[in-house]
Amino acid sequence: MQGFAGFMWLLSMALIVFSGFALIDAATRREDAYRAVDKQTKPFWLIVLGIAFVVNLIFNVLSFLPVIGLIATIVYMVDVRPALRGLSGGGRPRRGSSSDGPYGPYNGGR
Repeated sequence: MQGFAGFMWLLSMALIVFSGFALIDAATRREDAYRAVDKQTKPFWLIVLGIAFVVNLIFNVLSFLPVIGLIATIVYMVDVRPALRGLSGGGRPRRGSSSDGPYGPYNGGR
C-alpha cells in the first residue's frame, strides 16, 4: 500500500505542477492575443486554471474535481497555448526570410 500511496502523491504533485505551469503561462500572455486567436478571454482562462490549481491542491487525485481540472488544463495546453504562441511568434526563432530556399534566398529568377 505504501507504493500506491507514493505513486498517488507523485501523481498529485505532477497535477499541481502542470496546472500551476498552465496558470502562469496564461497569466503572462497578452489579453488581446486571446481575442485575436478567437479563444475565450484571458480572465476566463485565469479563473478556470486558477480553480483547477486550487482543486488540485485541496482534493485527492482520485476524486471527481481534479479530473475536471486536468481536462481544463489539457484543453488550455493543447488548444489555446499553441494558438497564442503562434500569434506571438513563440517557439524556435526563424532565420532568414520566408522565401529562402535550401541554398540561399530565392529571388524568382531575377
